Amino acid sequence: MIIIRNSFHGPRPNLAVPPLLKPIELRSALIVDDHPLFCDALAMTLTGLVGIESIDSVGTLDAALARLDGDTPPDVVVLDLNLPDVNGLDGVVRLRQAVPGIPIVVVSSLDELKIIRALLKAGINGFVPKHAVRDEFRAAFAAIARGEIYAPQMALEPGSPSLSDEAIARLGLLTRQQAKILQLVCAGLMNKQIAYELSIAETTVKAHVTAIMRKLGVQTRMQAVLFAQEARFTALTPEE
Repeated sequence: MIIIRNSFHGPRPNLAVPPLLKPIELRSALIVDDHPLFCDALAMTLTGLVGIESIDSVGTLDAALARLDGDTPPDVVVLDLNLPDVNGLDGVVRLRQAVPGIPIVVVSSLDELKIIRALLKAGINGFVPKHAVRDEFRAAFAAIARGEIYAPQMALEPGSPSLSDEAIARLGLLTRQQAKILQLVCAGLMNKQIAYELSIAETTVKAHVTAIMRKLGVQTRMQAVLFAQEARFTALTPEE
């Protein structure tokens, strides 16, 4: 069990997280979670305790990305890690690419220190465990509103880089379309199937796959799959 501490106020550690955002007024939020009862409870917490006026919720990452393509994006995105169409760090990487200027707060039952560090490297602005007390949510979103990063103190301290850290950093170089294509490659789809799924030309898929392998520093599709799995599974393996 990790104890979440107050948001980090000292010198910013050497982590691959986005720059601290400017202070913002949190008036709207998008909750991305496929558990309706938890969404309802979280929405009540955000409106009654945090003071957020408008709450939307969706149950999949694709629905979230479609919502974020609209004219009025939310002030903050609250994300669960396990969704029907994406798992673990994949969702964070794709979401951060889609909305580089909007804070992302992960609310998850996966609260191992190693996981939180990986999430910070993937670009989140805050982490709150699902079992946190109401005051914890209040403190977290107050920190986000001030433009700060909110996470356990130990997670914000620099640690020794690992292969999964390198994988996360390289995955962050992919465009939104490339990240989606890599997800489909990892699912075992061939170029023709991916082209049909995304309604694009097969030659376009081939070009994207080539660019993906170049950015990941690999030579084959299988190596790209293994590289992506390193980021997803190693980072989400609890520490001993």
